[in-house]
Amino acid sequence: MIRINNIHAGLEVTPPELKALVAAKLGVSARAIISLQVVKKAVDARSKSKLHLVLAVEATVQNEDSLKWSDKDIERVMPEERLTIPDCSKCSERPVVVGSGPAGMMAGLVLAEAGLRPIVLERGRPVEERLQDVDLFWKTGHLKPESNVQFGEGGAGTFSDGKLMTGIKKDCYVHKVFEAFVAAGAPADILYLAKPHIGTDKLAVMVPNMRRRIEALGGEYRFGHKLQGLKIKDGKLIGIEVGINGGEEKLEMACSRLVLAIGHSARDTFEMLNAAGVAMEAKPFSVGVRIEHKQKMIDEAQYGSWAGHQALGAADYKLAVHLPNGRSVYTFCMCPGGEVVAAASEEGRVVTNGMSCYARNKPNANAALLVGVTPKDYASPHPLAGMYFQRKFEEAAFRLGGGDYKAPAQTVGDFLRGRPSVKFGAVRPSYTPGVRPANLHKIMPKYMSESLGAALVEMNKKLRGFASFDAVLTGMETRSSSPIRIVRGADLMSVSVEGLYPCGEGAGYAGGITSAAADGVKTAMAICDAINKRSGN
Repeated sequence: MIRINNIHAGLEVTPPELKALVAAKLGVSARAIISLQVVKKAVDARSKSKLHLVLAVEATVQNEDSLKWSDKDIERVMPEERLTIPDCSKCSERPVVVGSGPAGMMAGLVLAEAGLRPIVLERGRPVEERLQDVDLFWKTGHLKPESNVQFGEGGAGTFSDGKLMTGIKKDCYVHKVFEAFVAAGAPADILYLAKPHIGTDKLAVMVPNMRRRIEALGGEYRFGHKLQGLKIKDGKLIGIEVGINGGEEKLEMACSRLVLAIGHSARDTFEMLNAAGVAMEAKPFSVGVRIEHKQKMIDEAQYGSWAGHQALGAADYKLAVHLPNGRSVYTFCMCPGGEVVAAASEEGRVVTNGMSCYARNKPNANAALLVGVTPKDYASPHPLAGMYFQRKFEEAAFRLGGGDYKAPAQTVGDFLRGRPSVKFGAVRPSYTPGVRPANLHKIMPKYMSESLGAALVEMNKKLRGFASFDAVLTGMETRSSSPIRIVRGADLMSVSVEGLYPCGEGAGYAGGITSAAADGVKTAMAICDAINKRSGN
């Protein structure tokens, strides 16, 4: 098997045409190519007049020794590093996983595959019921604090675009994640697309399939179970306290290994851990708004006359600027053909997020537009100061939006002129339960509003129309990442409690679905290694 990189092809390239391109690259006849498979696919849109695909393929070819091995784009396929799950089935200990988001799901899967029969505790409800609760909130403003966009099976990632792009190394852990997702029903193209995504609609199918796989391997899910306390003796975890169905019942469980995959919004759990003496620290994150444009405008800005071509789909973007004031502003979680959604998990607070279905066929594009903040901005040395900093913005947005979970929104034109909006233009806000025209400057510190204003102007130079008057800003986006980091050592265990394994985005070690899921895999493998070392295997 050989790999041929950097193949430039037209958007409508056919299999025979691709075979001919590969043959030419290799310097052989098309008949010499025995098999061919695309392993990477991206769109090069740098020149609007010459849009094309950039592909990598793997092929088997007759007489490999005669190929152009001097060509840097041609290489032998080395066997991928595969993850070997150890056998821990002789161990009677059952690790507990708290949270069923990407990190918790993958930790649970690997532990189950190792024969450890994990118990997964999820404070929220199964996906099927959670979808109904979220829909009710979006339509009526009736929030269920334990079942919403943040809490419930699948975690916050279930209501997102399901983007799997990541800045971490594509290693055996990431391969394990992608293969598990495809096996559970994710689109197979995530294995080779340069910008893979799943979409909320397909995530809602994939997530319960992951649960069923874990259960089939001896694992157990317990919904409506919230971690409320740790039992620690001589620095070692010996048990946990669990609240059931909103705290109506309580139970104690023996537990010596706990995967803490609680997500970035489990604020009551953060407070409990801090009170229990678990080492944690405030970390930098970002705060801002959601920005919406017409998807058609983004398509035309990115693809020119090729916009709308069926081979391209909805265009995306990723923008960042570093300002003279020292602040960085960037776009995050861009959702082509998507919608802005209400993502509150606490009463009396407004939180925005974005999501797309797999087809990405809604009229608007949206993205978080965020300003980086650091512990210096929190005005407190407390480990949870960043969390309280988030709440301040969410409460202010709730009040400015009218106190009924409508979000305050403002056109970009009005924001740049520092005046309140009274109506919207061509871009109709997609946020449900709805928006109220407002002046977002009222709920932002000066450094934030000035940074956003300056960034809009600079980003418009990179993406024409980004700062168009009718584009809509909806506030506030506060949950871009966890505001805390639970300190762990090289063995991935908490530095202060033996047997406690902080994991994923909520613990401060990931930033998105893929990196969180990969961290779940690593954490589960660390537990398996520790168990086998103890037993002498």
